[in-house]
Amino acid sequence: MRPFGNDITNIANNNGAGNNEDRSNGNDNSSNNRDSGNLESSSNEATLDTESDSRIPPHIARIGGIVTFSPIAGRGVIRVVRRCEDAKENHKLDLSQCELMQIPDAVYHLMRNTELQTCDLSGNVLKKVTPKFALKFSAITDLNLSHNQLSRLPDEFANLSALTTLNISHNSFIVLPQVVFKLQKLATLDVQHNAILEIDTEDAITSDCLAVVDLRNNPLSRNCRRKLQDFKTSFRLEISDEVEDDW
Repeated sequence: MRPFGNDITNIANNNGAGNNEDRSNGNDNSSNNRDSGNLESSSNEATLDTESDSRIPPHIARIGGIVTFSPIAGRGVIRVVRRCEDAKENHKLDLSQCELMQIPDAVYHLMRNTELQTCDLSGNVLKKVTPKFALKFSAITDLNLSHNQLSRLPDEFANLSALTTLNISHNSFIVLPQVVFKLQKLATLDVQHNAILEIDTEDAITSDCLAVVDLRNNPLSRNCRRKLQDFKTSFRLEISDEVEDDW
């Protein structure tokens, strides 16, 4: 399955299954005769998937015509939609391991009337999280962004005023995002396995609620590590022993 972009319905175009006009009208195949055999086969399999699950909203199934997707991409879209539908019941959105490059707009559409408590976006290929996420899901208390390709967090993350647990481990951060210290209720921050070399102790790294900041398995310089060991914080700061990460 290829990674999803911002539009949950653009997979067919990435897979060569058709163009924008074809996706907007599943009944018009006149401009795609050379691919009609493959398209018909893919449509049939994807149609069976969508028709077999009554939880998939018709308005989502019609966006761009899910029936024009290849079977693999079609199943990926269905997986995301099903998980969004599950989140409406339990208020826990699990989009882990969905090959997402960005959070599709359709997810925000599906979740527009749901106040999420937790969100799991781990194991995708996210390179960024847009400000829209923090504005739409400002009530979440637990956010897992681990195992992606993130290198920064938007300033708008400060709007996640209810967030108590944030996992950004196994990403590509080279600096510790200062916005995390603006999260009013953040208690646990996991930043393990990133590429952080230095931390400027002159910046504000204090918090009234933080209990643990885990910086283990980052390539902190020896000088930085020693400064952190002597630095007085209101929370427990976890760093690797010098032998472990003196790369």
